[in-house]
Amino acid sequence: MAKTATKSAKKSAAKAAPKAAAKTAAKVTAKAAPKVTAKAKAKPAKKPSIKLSMLRPSVNNMTVRVFARAAGLDPAETDAWGHTRSPEFLARNPAHLTPMIEDKSLPRGVLWESCAIMQYLANKHGLEKFYPKAPAKRAMIDSAMFYLVGTLYPYVARATYPALGFPQYAGEVGHSDAHPDKKSEAQKAAMAAITEPLEVFHSFFRNGKPFIGGNNPSIADIRLGATLEFLAVVDYALPKWAKEYMAALEKKLGKAYAEPAGDVRGYIAHVKSQARA
Repeated sequence: MAKTATKSAKKSAAKAAPKAAAKTAAKVTAKAAPKVTAKAKAKPAKKPSIKLSMLRPSVNNMTVRVFARAAGLDPAETDAWGHTRSPEFLARNPAHLTPMIEDKSLPRGVLWESCAIMQYLANKHGLEKFYPKAPAKRAMIDSAMFYLVGTLYPYVARATYPALGFPQYAGEVGHSDAHPDKKSEAQKAAMAAITEPLEVFHSFFRNGKPFIGGNNPSIADIRLGATLEFLAVVDYALPKWAKEYMAALEKKLGKAYAEPAGDVRGYIAHVKSQARA
């Protein structure tokens, strides 16, 4: 009987031991674990890594504003209207151009020209969705942008800047003391010349695809879409494909496109209302 009782006691003790150990471990763990309180400090909001100086009515500026939003870069924007010729601005940017980004990673701390800015930011942040790394695909994006800047945009500028109240470049008829009839003639000639390069984007660069970048908009698409926004000020009759292309671009990019475009469209509406008054 004594042996049986002893065995029973040992079994009971053996069963109780793990339970006691578990309770002890739980207490130790509870004491060691940091207390979670409602007063825990929230992490400070991440500051934008770049600063963007821009002009709201400009499609060149709209380009970078759309891209930065679509890429999720969220730069700190500063409206530089009326300040691009100030000593402070010129000290950083002697070309007095916008858009301009400030980034400590840059050799001179600043960079202007919309296409260069998009290329730089896409390279820096690995945004292949907008600017592919594959040499052949990238070459087509670069070609489309350079063709736009060198051929299409000068025509768009000549056609729209007089109506927008923007100063034209030196050497342009619109910048000279030429008779108003000559200026009007030059403006109409520029509008007529837009048709050919515009069709090149449709038949060559898109080539049956939704966008120049394929199924998703590239930095070249953002630059083209923004450029075509200006043509509304002269009531330019865009071909059906171009209207559908711009609608698809805005739908794909959503607010990233719509918000900066709203500033440009608002300015155009203001200019047209002033002209009718």
